[in-house]
Amino acid sequence: MNKKWAVKRLTVNLTTEEMKKLEQYCALTGRPATDVIRELLRTLEVNDSENSEMKTADSRMTVGSSSISE
Repeated sequence: MNKKWAVKRLTVNLTTEEMKKLEQYCALTGRPATDVIRELLRTLEVNDSENSEMKTADSRMTVGSSSISE
């Protein structure tokens, strides 16, 4: 995989239980949370109609140096 990509920083609010689950998974697999989250995002299937809706939503999003918010 090509490691050259535009980097966007994303802040995600997780519940305590969600964070524990992520930490446990990372400890079990020895993988960083960033890699786990990227892999999960890559597995998401998006059909064409959803994709066009997402593009519309993306145009309304404000991207900052440390977070993305709607």
